[in-house]
Amino acid sequence: MLVDDLRSRLGAMLFARVAGAEGAARRARIHDAPGPRWFAPDRPIRTVHGDASMFVGGLRALLLQSLHPLAMAGVAGHSGYRGDPWGRLQRTSYFLAVTTFGAATDAADTVAHIRAVHERVRGRAPDGRSYSASDPHLLRWVHLAEIDSFLRAHRRYGAVALDDAACDGYVGDAAVVAREVGVPEPPVTVAELAAQLDAYRPELQGTPEARSTARFLLLHPPLPLAARAPYALLASAAVGMMPRWTRRPLGLPDLPLLDATGVRLAGHAVTGAIRWAMSPAPPTPSPATPASDGAGRRSGS
Repeated sequence: MLVDDLRSRLGAMLFARVAGAEGAARRARIHDAPGPRWFAPDRPIRTVHGDASMFVGGLRALLLQSLHPLAMAGVAGHSGYRGDPWGRLQRTSYFLAVTTFGAATDAADTVAHIRAVHERVRGRAPDGRSYSASDPHLLRWVHLAEIDSFLRAHRRYGAVALDDAACDGYVGDAAVVAREVGVPEPPVTVAELAAQLDAYRPELQGTPEARSTARFLLLHPPLPLAARAPYALLASAAVGMMPRWTRRPLGLPDLPLLDATGVRLAGHAVTGAIRWAMSPAPPTPSPATPASDGAGRRSGS
């Protein structure tokens, strides 16, 4: 009973952080609303986006996205990630949940809202270049960084292994949402994903804004003291999956031996703990039901 209570409290605390005050109502709407969905229950996108490894993948995605100066300028100027980081996380988690699991009409409405918001996000980066959140080139970069991070995190820390065909299926599923948001010609296979990411390399920089973002995300998260240690494990797992070429531009540690050993163990520990906390507790046996002796026979029979 104490273990179940602990699981319930931890799960509720994590859910409140990720989903916010409206989380319970939104979850009910996403899963209970009638009508067709964009993705069938057996699609890879549902496997990836429903797993605890998304916590690691999401943090890696933010770090990777920060390397594009124009995308970083848009985030710094309009997203409120420093003043309201939990609000940004909750909006992102809702978008992922409703487009992956929700009714098609709700998914389409959410995408339309996102596109309208993007039309209003415009400005000028510190280097003088103008940017727009609706720029298809920037939208593609954000999409690539996200799905690469989510898929890599799942392949390393996910509860259910994906074969190569399922990994391609995930990239193809994510492309459905990307096209709706306005991403032109998103990748539909892992090979295309890698090629498109590589094509952005000349545009990426470790700007002061990107390094400041990395320090904020990794070293100064707005968390109570009790949550700092688990978050440090999560952050280590995210950094451990960053490409080697990103380490120096972002001021990240580059310790390949530690990444391959201690960091992976820490990542498995923290994702396992999240998965345990957010999964429903097993039902307790009814007092009126005789216990089984483990061989399928009732005790006393």
